[in-house]
Amino acid sequence: MDIRKLQYFLAVADEGHITRAAKNLHMAQPPLSQQLKLFETELGVQLIERGGSRKIRLTDAGHLLRSRAEQILELIDQTEKEVKDVAEGLQGTLAIGLAKPWGIILGSTFLLERMLQFHECYPEINFQIWEDDFYKIDELLMRGVIEIGITKIPTDLNTYAAVSIPNESVAMAFAPNWNDDVLTKTTRLANFADKPLIVYRKYEETLLGYYHQLGLKPRIICTLDDIRSMLLWADAGFGVAVVQKSAAGLLPGSNLIFKEIVDPPLRTTTVASIWLKNRYLSAAARNFIEMFGKV
Repeated sequence: MDIRKLQYFLAVADEGHITRAAKNLHMAQPPLSQQLKLFETELGVQLIERGGSRKIRLTDAGHLLRSRAEQILELIDQTEKEVKDVAEGLQGTLAIGLAKPWGIILGSTFLLERMLQFHECYPEINFQIWEDDFYKIDELLMRGVIEIGITKIPTDLNTYAAVSIPNESVAMAFAPNWNDDVLTKTTRLANFADKPLIVYRKYEETLLGYYHQLGLKPRIICTLDDIRSMLLWADAGFGVAVVQKSAAGLLPGSNLIFKEIVDPPLRTTTVASIWLKNRYLSAAARNFIEMFGKV
C-alpha cells in the first residue's frame, strides 16, 4: 500500500464517480480504473461497487479504508508541516480564534497591539482570525482549525495550557445626560448606584456583591450577553454600561464617556491565550504565545 494509491482511492471515494475523479487528478480515466483494480488485488478485497456511467459505491471495506486513508494522509501532511517548519523557519499562516464578547474587545486593543508587534518581528507570517462564541472556539481548537484561542481561562488544565492577559480595569460608559462631570477620567462605584445600569450577564452577581459591600442596592435596568449591544444601549441614553475599559474602542464616533472605577479599584482577568497541551504547535504559534504573555 502506497500513498499514491490511497490518494487515487480517496479521490474516487470523494467524487463517487471515476471519470470526475480522474479529471480532478489530471489523468485519464482508464489508468485510474486500472490502479483501483490493482489496489483491490493487492489488498485482496473489493473496495468499490461499479455502477453505470462510471459511478461507484463503496463497500464496507471501502468505507473503512476511506476513514483510515484520510487519517493517514492527514498525518503525513502534518508531519511535512512540522519538518518544513523546522527546516525552513517561520513562514505560513497563524490561525487564531477570537471568542465573543471579551475576546472581540481585546481584538481592538491588546490583541491588535500584540499582532502588530508580532508582524514586525515575523513579517512573513499571515493571520487567519476566527470570531465566534466560547464553544465554537473550543471546537475549532479540537479540530485543529486554529492553533490558539483568545477566550475565557480554561478550567481543564490537563487538556489546555494558557497564558492570561494582564488585569484590566472596569469602567462606566454613559451618554453625557447621565453624569454632569464629563472632565474627570475616574469615578467611584457609589456615584452610579442610583443610575440605571446595563450589565454583562455573567458579572451581574459580582457587581451586586460590590454594591452590597457598600450598603447600596443598584438599579439594573438590563442584562446582556453582547458588549457592543450594551454600549449601543448606553449611547442611546438608556443607562450606564459597566464594561471593561478597553471597550472604549468598540463604538467609534459615539458620544459615550468612559470613567475608570477606582473606588473600589475593580479589575478583571477573564481572558487568556489557550492551546491544546498534547497538540503540535508551529513555531509561529509558540512565538506568538511567548509575545502574548509579555506585559
